[in-house]
Amino acid sequence: MDSNSGLDAIFQPGSVALIGASGTPGKLGYDILYNLIHAGFEGPIFPINPKADQLLGLTAFKDIGSTPSPADLAVIVIPSRMVNDAVEQCGKAGVKAAIIVTGGFAEAGHEGELLQEELARTGRKYGVRLIGPNCQGVNSPHHKLCASWPLLTTRGGMAFIAQSGTVGAALMDWASEEEIGVSVFVSLGNRADVDESDCINYFNRDPNTRVISLYVEGVKRPAAFMQALAEARKPVAVLKSGRTARGRVAAESHTKSMAGSDEIYNAIFSRFRVHRADTLEELYDFSKALAYMKKPPGKRLLHISSSGGAAILAIDEADKLGFVSPAPGAALVERLRRFLPAHCGTSNPIDLTGDAITDPSLYSKVIAEAKSEFDASVVIFGDPIHGASDIVTGENEVIVFCGGADVEREESRLMHRKGIPVYRTPERGIKALYQFFRFDEETKAAQPAHDSAAAQAARLMPAPEAVELLKKFRIPAVEAPLASTPAAAVSLARKFAAPVALKISSPDVSHKSDVGGVRLGLARPAEIREAFEDIVKKTKSRVRRARVDGVTVSPMAPAGGLEVILGVIRDPQYGPALMFGLGGIFTEIYRDVQFCLLPAADGEFLRVIRGIRGYPLIAGARGRKPKDEKALLRLMKAVSRLVEKRPDLDQIDLNPVIVYEKGLSVVDCRILLK
Repeated sequence: MDSNSGLDAIFQPGSVALIGASGTPGKLGYDILYNLIHAGFEGPIFPINPKADQLLGLTAFKDIGSTPSPADLAVIVIPSRMVNDAVEQCGKAGVKAAIIVTGGFAEAGHEGELLQEELARTGRKYGVRLIGPNCQGVNSPHHKLCASWPLLTTRGGMAFIAQSGTVGAALMDWASEEEIGVSVFVSLGNRADVDESDCINYFNRDPNTRVISLYVEGVKRPAAFMQALAEARKPVAVLKSGRTARGRVAAESHTKSMAGSDEIYNAIFSRFRVHRADTLEELYDFSKALAYMKKPPGKRLLHISSSGGAAILAIDEADKLGFVSPAPGAALVERLRRFLPAHCGTSNPIDLTGDAITDPSLYSKVIAEAKSEFDASVVIFGDPIHGASDIVTGENEVIVFCGGADVEREESRLMHRKGIPVYRTPERGIKALYQFFRFDEETKAAQPAHDSAAAQAARLMPAPEAVELLKKFRIPAVEAPLASTPAAAVSLARKFAAPVALKISSPDVSHKSDVGGVRLGLARPAEIREAFEDIVKKTKSRVRRARVDGVTVSPMAPAGGLEVILGVIRDPQYGPALMFGLGGIFTEIYRDVQFCLLPAADGEFLRVIRGIRGYPLIAGARGRKPKDEKALLRLMKAVSRLVEKRPDLDQIDLNPVIVYEKGLSVVDCRILLK
């Protein structure tokens, strides 16, 4: 059978029968019949109840074979032991599909599994497509069908497909409350027949659906699932539960399907560009964005707010996700100053303060001006801004409304009726916007030419001076004398009688490797001279107006150690703090670091050492001999004494520090003075 065969009968039927219809309020047979009627369903509705002649004003029928014409869809809410016979009777009567709300099947144990297998066989035998059993039904507002509960009728572009009726209903509640609507809600239940793959395929072709959003515990047909994702032309968002070991056990018990390895799902979602959500709120937020927003041309954001605090939260989240929030150019600032009150900030964010309450037009004026310089505006209504729904355009805008009480709720609903999504917190809005960029090919932006260190707040201590300072505190730093010419570099290398490292010496270059300012393992005079000239040439070409003093020459450290980093920063409020982690060129990539305030006791230093994820490399993983943890402890204590004695030091970076089985060596150091 074609996987989509008969699904029109479920999602846009011409007629519906309710097997188990009731006239008693509070029973499912009553509630669903009420919802079928009051959703405005335009085709015939046939209540099936052998003991009633009329229910809720409709003629009732003794059985499914007694209706004046075959129903396209039957909704079944009778005891589980009677369901299989009901499906057989549906098939014989020409019914094309059935939604089985009744539970007591595979979720209930071995006997229930057998009952469900029999049910699936019956459906296949008679060509009746099945949703469920043990489900909350289907709500299709565009077709005025509510074969579910509660009664929700707001039409929209989000398709919510859930293996949990409650989870799906929560999404429906939010969409209904906010008046943004859905294209469909499908509660799959035990998936005796129709599953998540069928639904992806079907709603990929549905003209009313803009995004397909799923809550998934386990996948019934893995190959079909991947095929459906591969063929999807509409965005797909997924909340996949069962991520932890205990969660997987619960999911398998709930759905009677293997929940699968979370790492495998990550790989699948990455391959097919599925927008994976970590929470139910994220699934809802991502769905709103993907259904109602368009991708901005780039990542330059201008934050416009009546609340400085809310704007800072937005900027923090934007920065984490790779957006940029630069200050407006001088020309834009000049235009803004023509109409903004003098006390309003014109950097980024544009802080409209409480003036926006009395003059909401400030928002629209800033939004209009920002389009010339920024890719998108993050518009934050942080107060009760009347008329907010008339201000926004929905074009390259992220709308956040928080702190507006009743005005917020009313204006948000008005925006949603226009198809403009609104988010309740800055972080939620920025994360939703990020969905348009999460699968972009990550290309490393061209590094801007490094300006002079005049822009730095601290002065870089020359390497020879820094080494000398460290040695005064018994810190084993590698020698780094300065060579101002290629010949001097060759002469210094001879003194070390071993391969050497050359590193650029410039007060304007803080990270030497970033500008090609490091060469390692040099031994022959010719290669030392060539390396000297190459380092100086590259540095001057990449760092504008840099002062180059020459290069430092250091002996290469012995092989066989582990690279770590140890650093100190001074916080303006809390004073000095020590950082420790895996070192070398991967420090900023892995960010496997721990911090502690200085001064600190030995126990705190040991906590920092043992707190990094890479600690097994120090302790001696997989049969390797452990590194010298006591030497690391001595180094931390020495650095703490140095910081205490020299309050003029702003930052210290010892990277890499190579730790051996016995002892360690500080291979490179960077010290900044206040």
